[in-house]
Amino acid sequence: MTNQQSQPTQNAVEQSREPDLAIDAENVTVTYDDGTEAVRGVSLRVENGEFFGFLGSNGAGKTTTIKSLVTLLDPTHGSVRINGYDAATDPQMVRRSIGYMPQETSIDRELTPRENLRLACTLYGVPAEQRTDRIEALLDLVDLQDVADTRAETFSGGMKKRLDAATALVHRPPVVFLDEPTTGLDPEARLRLWDYFDRINEQGTTVFLTTQYLKEADRLCDRLSLLHDGQVVETGSPAALKSEFGADVFEITLANPVEKQIERGVGAIRRIDALGNPTIQTTDDGIIVRSQRVRTAASELFAALDDVGVSVRDFDVRSPTLDDVFLSLLDDSSGDGNRTETDRASLATQEMST
Repeated sequence: MTNQQSQPTQNAVEQSREPDLAIDAENVTVTYDDGTEAVRGVSLRVENGEFFGFLGSNGAGKTTTIKSLVTLLDPTHGSVRINGYDAATDPQMVRRSIGYMPQETSIDRELTPRENLRLACTLYGVPAEQRTDRIEALLDLVDLQDVADTRAETFSGGMKKRLDAATALVHRPPVVFLDEPTTGLDPEARLRLWDYFDRINEQGTTVFLTTQYLKEADRLCDRLSLLHDGQVVETGSPAALKSEFGADVFEITLANPVEKQIERGVGAIRRIDALGNPTIQTTDDGIIVRSQRVRTAASELFAALDDVGVSVRDFDVRSPTLDDVFLSLLDDSSGDGNRTETDRASLATQEMST
């Protein structure tokens, strides 16, 4: 009988203990030497085969958390188990059983895709007799077969990202971590990567994705956690989060959006009992009202504005998005209005670039 544990180059998938959870993190806390708490008590339970999203604005703690999960950073407190392996006592086995794609591409631009993948096979200990077939399969998967022998230095950002993701999969890890993989890409390149990540997940790989893009999380993830100031605010499927925390959005454009008219309109809206406890936001052009009752109370809203002499030029009613959910949860969790507005601006900027 072959002693596989004495062969460190064995395929990570073959060494996996087939645990119940792909990722099991409990109360992970990271405090830097200067006292900054980058991550505060984060707990995550990700099932095998799940596409899990980790969503938050810039500085929320996403990258610090993922580095703790992939053993690049020791948490100050808490425990992490990946594929059944304890990150504190068995970090080498954790690394062998995962793929990791950091924010910055790690490919060798002087090499071709085929050469990059062959190098990755060597580093991950893929058996020599399996390398050629595996490389060809990955080149097909990421649509780089036609440029397989062209130096990567000539590639677009999206092509480099796809090659980088392929190198993280040469050893067929059961879990792959993607740290903001589409940041900085144009919309077309981003969509192609989305399709690629979907295909990885369909093949049974657990995907852990950190992202600032709300549409990306909504499109790809089975479940996601919303992170704010280093803490998980809420976890659930995109549909469940929108159903539980989202509210219909009523966007009102005023005929004369001067400050006094806007203030008068806000006051009138706050007095409408049928709206329940709405969230009201002012804009340069008018008012945005978020409420689960806004559709049924629309006629009362128009009447209330008319009664105080506020004329409406245009309006729009739409269903909630993850953006609305995230902002609603920020309003609930943060008593600092300025901080919430900073996060609103950060998320809005990211969404405009999608």
